[in-house]
Amino acid sequence: MADTYYDRICDRILSEKLEAKGAVLVKGAKWCGKTTTAAHIAKSVIYMEDPSKKKQYLAIADMDPAQLLQGEVPHLIDEWQLAPKLWDAIRFEVDQRDDFGQFILTGSAVPPDLSEISHTGTGRITSLLMRPMSLFESGESNGSVSLRGLFSKEHDVNGIGEQTLEDIAFLICRGGWPKAIGRSKKIALAQAPDYYDAVVESDISRVDNVVRDANRARRVLRAYARSVASEATIASILNDVKEDEADSFSENTLRSYISALKKIFVIEDTPAWNPNLRSKTAARSSDTRYFVDPSIATAALGIGPNDLINDLATMGLIFENLCVRDLRVYAESLDGNVYHYRDKSGLECDTVIHLKNGRYGLVEIKLGGDKLIEEGAANLLKLKEKIDTDKMGGPAFMMVLCAVAPFAYKRRDGVFVVPIGCLRN
Repeated sequence: MADTYYDRICDRILSEKLEAKGAVLVKGAKWCGKTTTAAHIAKSVIYMEDPSKKKQYLAIADMDPAQLLQGEVPHLIDEWQLAPKLWDAIRFEVDQRDDFGQFILTGSAVPPDLSEISHTGTGRITSLLMRPMSLFESGESNGSVSLRGLFSKEHDVNGIGEQTLEDIAFLICRGGWPKAIGRSKKIALAQAPDYYDAVVESDISRVDNVVRDANRARRVLRAYARSVASEATIASILNDVKEDEADSFSENTLRSYISALKKIFVIEDTPAWNPNLRSKTAARSSDTRYFVDPSIATAALGIGPNDLINDLATMGLIFENLCVRDLRVYAESLDGNVYHYRDKSGLECDTVIHLKNGRYGLVEIKLGGDKLIEEGAANLLKLKEKIDTDKMGGPAFMMVLCAVAPFAYKRRDGVFVVPIGCLRN
């Protein structure tokens, strides 16, 4: 098991970025596989957190950082943010070597002291955001429906949905953590709570050396989990965090906790999409609340697969977070981003995948069942009618993405119905 390497969608992205820049920064949540993926491509490695060498590495980084940059290329420096001075040293070394593919940096946090960095690295260092594994990467999607194919309109949509609702509930709670893949259910389900405990007990304070209370961090994450897939305001989240009227937890404190959670890639909200519309209907601009992985929400709420099955309303919201995670992974490989749409009339679209070439796809996310699929398709068709297609073209596709459906197929109205267990990049 320890020697198994799971191919990641970002493997190709990392290789392509190394061909075009002197250095690549791979960032993302702890345990998502950054070091494993980077080491799989690197020819030499320095692990800054190696307990037997950490003190010496930090001393060298402070006095003569160029020493840490020696090695066959691409040379990996893992958890580089422990010594922020390395950034400028790498930028300078890239200039001196005047060649691509020299360094890979990995980091699970933004460095706390940006004052030690004098140059952004623009033109020399590019970045890659890595997330926990999608269902296609972990082998739980058969990949019969390609997102790339949907955008090219050259893809016949067909496939068999293989998962039950119980399967999906397990996959939500297990999450996309590489160490959980292929394990027994008991061990697999223990990984997300362990990750959650590490976040609240140490990582949320270590990120910027500001001591934060673990119990308060738990309350913030629990409130965030109760707001998942919504546009909950800071005020409403604060109201949920406070234990009573006398609680001194302030809005500024809450913002500090949320900021720290974003810096360690625990929270990843989805920005609003603002298309050109035929009418003057105003689109809302609030971000939608999500975690980088749905298992963080279930860990924060202290619930498991059976709890989700017994509360389908909650399961639907956290399933949306699972789909958003996968769509982000797939969209990244297509040079695209994931957005959310909602206007003041209440019309909503769970996710809009917008590529840099201007093409976009509309996606509604539903657990399944004829009624919910009909509702999702109706929303997509309403939004399509509102978009000014003269100014930005029509959607490349419209899709209802389901937890459970027997098949992937195209409806008579042109809307695709696709089980999440059939989708790939």
